[in-house]
Amino acid sequence: MKKQEKRKARYRPSSPPELARDAHKGDAGRVLCAVGSRLYPGAAILVVRAAQRAGAGLVTLACLDECLLSSVPVAVPECIYLDLFGPADVDRERIAEIVRAHGDHALVIGSGLSQSERARALVASVLECGASAPLVVDADGLNALGNEPERLRAYSGPVVITPHPGEASRLLGRAVPKHDEERAKAARELAERSGAIVCLKGHRTVVTDGRTTFVNDTGNPGMATAGSGDVLAGILGAYLAAASVHASPSWTPFDAAAAAVHVHGLAGDLAAKELGRRALVASDLIAYLPKAQRKRRS
Repeated sequence: MKKQEKRKARYRPSSPPELARDAHKGDAGRVLCAVGSRLYPGAAILVVRAAQRAGAGLVTLACLDECLLSSVPVAVPECIYLDLFGPADVDRERIAEIVRAHGDHALVIGSGLSQSERARALVASVLECGASAPLVVDADGLNALGNEPERLRAYSGPVVITPHPGEASRLLGRAVPKHDEERAKAARELAERSGAIVCLKGHRTVVTDGRTTFVNDTGNPGMATAGSGDVLAGILGAYLAAASVHASPSWTPFDAAAAAVHVHGLAGDLAAKELGRRALVASDLIAYLPKAQRKRRS
């Protein structure tokens, strides 16, 4: 335990690598987001916009519900779309083939996806698709796992999951205490069972792969608002895409996850300073993300 604590105290998140002067949008990273639904179109908007502001060069929204094509483009004109429409029963093999062939640098799934059978089938098809790009599993993507985090091991590449305490409790089958040490212990247990990098959200978000642990020190209670986790998922997608394009010992998927959590909280702190905690909404985090990223590099 003492050795683990020393690693936690020593680790500090870095910033994504800078792009070369002759970079194109592919060098900035391509992110595929299977998020949002008829009842939660705002989640798709927040995830996609956050990924763009976090530096992704090309963000694609994979749509199960056709109605997203009438709501998201108005708010996010730079996004492009992937048609996953089909019959009521999702063709898992077809979806897996589409996702695998799309060739993105990172995937984000789950935010606002709903808990329908079609959504659960989509999650299963992505986990089994054979893609090796880093994958973020958030919200309804985690709900689709029930109490079987081991299912994440079916995915071929790195996985980052973003449970809040309630979702972590369902995955582990036990309560997650509020005490810092117990939260870190629960996050490490979840990482060991799932094989994923775990971002256990809340006050002092814990990021761990079961070996190295980072406890975040940015963020504030004003961020306890609907959509805040969607913004984090989008940032994670962009930073993990950078880890695919610019893979190096100094910018791994773990580094990307820790940096995303840190800058997400920093954007919240900057927003709260100017707007006040009570007035904070999730889209403010995206508005302050550029300033937070500049501050991280200064």
